[in-house]
Amino acid sequence: MSSLFTVVARVTRVPVPPSFEAWREFARKALVRGLEPDAIDFADATVAAQSDDLFGAVQTDADALEGPFAEMSQERPHVPRAFLDRAKLASYHRDPQRWNLLYRLLWRLQSNRDLMRVEVDHDVSALLRLVQQVKRDEHKMHAFVRFRRIEGERGEEFISWYEPAHRILELAAPFFAERFAVMRWSILTQDGSAYWDPETKQLQFGPSLDRTHAPAGDELETLWKSYYSSIFNPARLNPDGMRNHMPVKYWSNLPEVELLPSLMQAAGGRVESMIAKQGGKPSAAPFVPAEHTLPILQAALPSCKGCDLYEHAIQVVPGRGPVTADLVLVGEQPGDQEDKRGEPFVGPAGGVLRKALAEVGVDPETVYMTNAVKHFKFVQRGKLRLHQNPRMSEITACKPWLMAELDALKPKVVVALGASAAKSLLGGTFALMRDRGKLMNTSFAEQVMATIHPSAVLRGRDDAAREQLYRYLRDDLMLARQYMRAA
Repeated sequence: MSSLFTVVARVTRVPVPPSFEAWREFARKALVRGLEPDAIDFADATVAAQSDDLFGAVQTDADALEGPFAEMSQERPHVPRAFLDRAKLASYHRDPQRWNLLYRLLWRLQSNRDLMRVEVDHDVSALLRLVQQVKRDEHKMHAFVRFRRIEGERGEEFISWYEPAHRILELAAPFFAERFAVMRWSILTQDGSAYWDPETKQLQFGPSLDRTHAPAGDELETLWKSYYSSIFNPARLNPDGMRNHMPVKYWSNLPEVELLPSLMQAAGGRVESMIAKQGGKPSAAPFVPAEHTLPILQAALPSCKGCDLYEHAIQVVPGRGPVTADLVLVGEQPGDQEDKRGEPFVGPAGGVLRKALAEVGVDPETVYMTNAVKHFKFVQRGKLRLHQNPRMSEITACKPWLMAELDALKPKVVVALGASAAKSLLGGTFALMRDRGKLMNTSFAEQVMATIHPSAVLRGRDDAAREQLYRYLRDDLMLARQYMRAA
């Protein structure tokens, strides 16, 4: 029996408070001391420790990180920006194993510097999943917080109670400081509270408070309901999307929920009236939400009937990429593969584009990719669906979606890929081969340029032509990258 205990490795448990900076400091010490992931347990300090050390193999001792340095400390730890940015977002998640996941990835990055590019890797995939869930929760908080007015010690104040799925208060609060800069407001959650003082322009964070500290309603709710009824767009009514985007858990805090049954019942007649007013000219404008945030736009997009392309495509294809993207790539329209998978640039042309981005040093995961037209236009030839160029009327009809996306993103550089995208952004008289590669100032981005579509590379008449076209694409993307670096 005694031999059993001699082979049990000791694991040091380090309680980590819900703070990325706290974990980062612990992880740095563990890394330079050569502590392998299996030798340390970064435990969530907000979760009660379980008695799982049956053989005494786990010891809770953060001081163990103050031990002697290992040989690997002679080299500076490799911490790529792609990991650091995602790790910080993942730190807001409630998964108690997030700290161990982050350390495991950090450890592996020391010997595999390209690890973050391998999205099918189990750990990388898990990190990306946490990041996606945190971002979704942040967007929901931006959409579903409702303030109630009270008369406080310092006059008019606005208070909201909200229950986020993850610890995102500090991540989401700056949005409200910018949007409601002239109001004195507080947001109360189960994890903490945020307070904004319009006089000092300071955002402060405090302890958690329960729901009883927030008012249940106020006289402004009648005004809000009237406003909501006026901006409700029946053309983008999508009950399934609304249920997914607005789960039942948020309904008690949303005064407008009681209006929805009557608004939905009258939606059909209002849509017919809106379409009749267009005078037969196709346009997506009635279907585009007034609030331009990516989650809201993408939830509304499937209901668009601004032109007849929706009748033939399998599905609408929304843009894809981070809301913080400085570079936006705008293609012509989805292709056959994109229409089947519901994502932009996943077919052969997407492969060419990603190759060119990699060669100029741009991580495709940092880029927002979308199309000027959101549905696949094609002609059926047997079992094949052959691409057709969209008409100018179809490009113009879909332009409100593209403008709304750019308004939500506010990128530094927009690159139009191909003639259709260039015409959507820069007008119907734009000459692609004459003016490609030229940076132009616009109201929707600091700089806009046009270049060839990656599918043109695939259609080149011979190897020499394909190589020349690829150089055009790559060189123009390099120019966009250089501008982003200089801006």
